Amino acid sequence: MKRYPYTMALLMFGAITAAVQAEIYKYVDENGQVTYSNTPIKGAKKLDLGIYNQISGPRVRGGKSNGSAAPINVGPSDFPRVDGDTQRKRDTTRRGILEDELRGEEKLLADARKNLDELQVAKPGEDATRRLEKMGKAREAVSNHESNINAIRRELSNIR
Repeated sequence: MKRYPYTMALLMFGAITAAVQAEIYKYVDENGQVTYSNTPIKGAKKLDLGIYNQISGPRVRGGKSNGSAAPINVGPSDFPRVDGDTQRKRDTTRRGILEDELRGEEKLLADARKNLDELQVAKPGEDATRRLEKMGKAREAVSNHESNINAIRRELSNIR
């Protein structure tokens, strides 16, 4: 064992990779339900997947960039495009909706802060633990409204 550590490591690696490889079978029942399995099923077809164990990353071009990169085409080439006027109308509508939401959240935040301020004043005969629970919920409401406002502002800044 001590004489051949690299050989043992290579043999173990080979055993692990051999165990990972499996044949895949596709079975479609009479209802159209598709089942994939690594064990043969009567009536199933063996899938020929080829070699899919290679990991490929993005290709990097060498050399200098002239600053004019080609636009990245995310969708298929035959995907319908929206003309500029339609997109501007959609962006305007979206901006209006987000601004309405922002005004609503700002009003809710003001109400939540007012509620928190009222709870901070102790009333005679009030249970202290119950008041602290209400204050915790009020603080949580204020925090939620503040995070909602920040999220809406981020969305507004993303609109073209």
